[in-house]
Amino acid sequence: MEINSWYECKVKMDVMKDDGTTKPETFTYLVDALNFTEAESRIIEEVKPYTSGTLDVANIKRVKFGEIFTSDSDVADKWYKVRCLFITIDEKTQTEKEIANNMLVQAGTFHEAVAQFDKGMKGSLMDYRIASVQETKIMDVFRYVARSKKEEA
Repeated sequence: MEINSWYECKVKMDVMKDDGTTKPETFTYLVDALNFTEAESRIIEEVKPYTSGTLDVANIKRVKFGEIFTSDSDVADKWYKVRCLFITIDEKTQTEKEIANNMLVQAGTFHEAVAQFDKGMKGSLMDYRIASVQETKIMDVFRYVARSKKEEA
């Protein structure tokens, strides 16, 4: 499991339309950060190069994902939340117990998301079943990447 703290950030920014006018739109991003303040700072840093008008972080909320499965495919332009149930045996009662966990999967379609999830879970020692797969509004995921001292200068 990852130790990342994920924050879902809704960012309102001006978008240039085909007719040359600008219109404010809200986009959802996921950012890896230590707290809300860092999440706000990081999301502004990540999306600022893509807008020339106003930029407003409209909402930030903490979300939990046990794992994030990315894809190298050019058509994997969506993010799906996969609710997975890990099946364990309760040692006291010897009955099956299910532990729910949310995963995030990058894919182009629903079926690709399921396949990408299964591929990511390959080799897992735990039995699991997929309870649900839901397309999200997340546009992109920004993981924390440590910068070297030269990059900061």
